[in-house]
Parts: sequence; structure tokens; C-alpha cells
Amino acid sequence: MANTQRAALYVRVSTDDQLEFSPAAQTSALREYAKKNKLIILDECIFIDEGVSGRRAEKRPAFQTMVKAAKKKPRPFDVILVHKFDRFARSREDSVVYKSLLRKECGIKVVSITEQLEDDKFSIILESMLEAMAEYYSLNLADEVKKGMTEKAKRGGLQCSPSFGYRVEENTLVINPEESKIVKMIFEKFAYEDYAYLQLAKLVTDLGIKTHRGNSFENRTIEYILKNPVYIGKLRWNPTERTRRKYDHPDIITADAAHEHIISDHLFEMAQARAREIKAMYRPYQRPKAEHKHWLSGLLRCSSCGSSLIKSGQYFQCNNYVHGRCRVSHSLSIAKTENTIINRIKNDIKDIKNINYEVVYSDNSVVELELLRSQLKKVPDKLDRAKQAFLGEVDSLSEYKINKNLIQEDEAQLRESIHEIELRLKAKHSDKSFVIKLKSVYGLMSSDDVEPEKKYDIIWTVIKNIIFNKNANKLEIYYYSNL
Repeated sequence: MANTQRAALYVRVSTDDQLEFSPAAQTSALREYAKKNKLIILDECIFIDEGVSGRRAEKRPAFQTMVKAAKKKPRPFDVILVHKFDRFARSREDSVVYKSLLRKECGIKVVSITEQLEDDKFSIILESMLEAMAEYYSLNLADEVKKGMTEKAKRGGLQCSPSFGYRVEENTLVINPEESKIVKMIFEKFAYEDYAYLQLAKLVTDLGIKTHRGNSFENRTIEYILKNPVYIGKLRWNPTERTRRKYDHPDIITADAAHEHIISDHLFEMAQARAREIKAMYRPYQRPKAEHKHWLSGLLRCSSCGSSLIKSGQYFQCNNYVHGRCRVSHSLSIAKTENTIINRIKNDIKDIKNINYEVVYSDNSVVELELLRSQLKKVPDKLDRAKQAFLGEVDSLSEYKINKNLIQEDEAQLRESIHEIELRLKAKHSDKSFVIKLKSVYGLMSSDDVEPEKKYDIIWTVIKNIIFNKNANKLEIYYYSNL
């Protein structure tokens, strides 16, 4: 290596490393190597990732900073020194990508001070073998960690965040007095008073209670609590996310733990028995395909939460209310709503000047308009980047002024082009054309000869959405004209 070469030091230590791989130990060894090989090390070219895994590069901030620095012109260093190749990357994919980038685009080589290789064909094979061994170690370590967690789960050890009703002290669950009262109420009302999941979710929400994550209680939150054995002194561990709500999955481990019960075993079993009854009673019903969609499906919206109103028997109801997430019932008779909407369309045809509707154009001009608008949105970012390049001393003041003027000229041109297209599109539209379309829709929607599936496609050509305001007992129709 030439005497004038500059070196960057990359140090990584994960939580499972021994003392010999500590940041200080690695840095000391790297400095000693640099001294022997007459390499210059600048303080700003020492990059340390402490307590992080080497599996993925994007999770190592110092590594990313080093790669970003390597791309600068002129490059700040000529070689990167690492203690071992597995410090650089434990994934062969990351190793190949980043070494190739550094070597081909930046002219920078990665050198392991304990696994020195020559620039020959055999060294390429040897380096690949070393990287493969490091990746094997990493994968094997993950398997060992999972084995350890499995054994801990079998012993009833805590290895997850506390369930609602508990907090953690010295790695043991301790009862939270206020939350435990809510847990008891949920179990008692479910087992003794036949409350449904939805009723319980609304009851807890009305009390202003939130989950540990700050969310409102829903049907599934209540069901999860009622089926969680933590409240009778047991801990349940799910090996994979796929088993999270499959409470009877064979891979789930349930074991006795050391924490205090919130409810009795008897109450818990009563709740499980009732949950099984509910599951047997309300098996998923597969509706015929023709019944899946009412022509108002997706158009009706709740004014309180914005959710869709879904079909429930002979009524429409707010989807969030059904799942306990909205406090206001927006129930509407399907038959009555159908008649109301069709009659409103009929009346609006006569009073077109007093209704609001959005004009949506479908020709190539619209595509061009959207592209121009998207380019216009990028202008502030371009100006900011030009400014940052000047502040970072990448560009001189004169270069900054030139770039800024060019960007502002582009902005003016974009605004002018957008204005011209908007004027051209506006000239295409008239209220008369919309009335003709609305009349056609009304004729088809009020006809008994048109099939329900066809009505769904027809109504969506003129109505964007319909807002139902329960308090005002009012339906607000928002039209659009597609030209």
C-alpha cells in the first residue's frame, strides 16, 4: 500500500460479542495495523456501530454514514479497515453489494486485518468462504436464540410486553389495580350477563379506557382479553406471528407463571365455554356472489367517523360502529334510503344550479395536467437541495444562483402550462351536459328492469359519495361529472 493512502476504520460490536471484540479492542488493533502499514487515519473517518446486528446494512447507521462519505468527490479515504470480514457484513448479499459499490464506484477496498487476502483468484474463493461461515454463524445464532426463548416459555418466563391489567417489575408481571378492575368487569359481564364483544368494546370505550398502545377497544381486543390465560397465572408464547390469534394452534406454548391471578379459574372457564358457543352459533356465512354488493355499497359514509355504511340485514350501519370504533349508530333502512336517493336525483335534475358537483376529465389532457402538477410539487425540494449544496460548500455562490434561477424559470413555465390546460378543460364542460347524464342515470335507476349489479355500475358514474348525518337526519349527495 502507498504511504499516502488514507484509511477509514469500521467497527461493529453486537450484544452477543465477547470482550475481545469490544469497540476499544477493535479500534486499537485497527490503529496498530494502520501504523505498521503507514496508513493515515482521520478522526472523522472512524465509524462505530455499537450493540447492533450485522445481518442487514440498513440497520447500521454508522455503516450507512461511512458508505455515504465514500461516495464523496474527492473520496475522503482509500481503504476501509475491519477487524474481520464479519464485522463488515454477516449477509453475503450485503457484502457483495457494498464491496462491489465501494470498489467499482468509489475505488475503495475493504481489508480485514486478521484475514489478509491477496488480489488473486484463490483469495476471491477464500473471502466467499469466510463470509459464508459468518452468515452461517449469524443464522445459527438466531436458531439458538429461538431455542432459548422456547425453553423460557416452557418455564413460564416473561418475554413480551405486559398484557392489559398488568405492569412489569423486575421481569415479573404485577397487577395494575385500575386496569385489573376493567379486566374483571369484562369477564363478569361476558360470562354472567351475556354481554357481546361489541357491547363490551363500546362500554370500555365510553369509560375512556385505552389499550397500552393508546388505541380504543374493539371487538377483537375484547376477544383477545377473554381468551388470554395470563389472567389465571399463565403465560402464552407465540413462536410466529402467524399463530398470534390462532389460540388453539399446536405451536403455541402455555405454561404456569409466577404472577398473581386477576380472575378465578372458574370464571375463565365459563368465559371460554361462552366463547365456544358464540363461535359455533355464528359460523361465517358465505353469501351468494350476486348478494355481495348493493348498489349503494361504498357510497354511503358516516358523518361522525367517515367510515362506510355496510349492509346489515335490512339496514345500513356504520362499519366502525359495528366493530366498536364509532360511538354513534348511523342506521338506515335500505328500502327507505333507495327511494330517498332516487327521488333526490330527480329533484336535483330540476335544480342543477343549486347543487355542487366535481368535474373529472378523462382525456389525455388530464394525464398531462397531473404530471405537470406533480412536477410543480417537487420545486420546493429542488430549491432546498440547491440551497443545501451551497451551505454544505458543494456549490459556490455563483453556482447556487444559477441553479436557483433555472429552477424558478421551470416553475414559471409549469404554472403557465397548467393554467392553459385548466382553461382548455373548463371550456369542455357545461351544466347542460351534466343534466343530460343525470337524467339518463335517473331513468335507469328508477327502472325495475335493470339488474341490481348493473345499478351499482350506473350510480357510480355520477355520485362520488353520500354522507349520512345522524344528528341532522340528513343525506348529503356529492356528485361528479366524468368528461
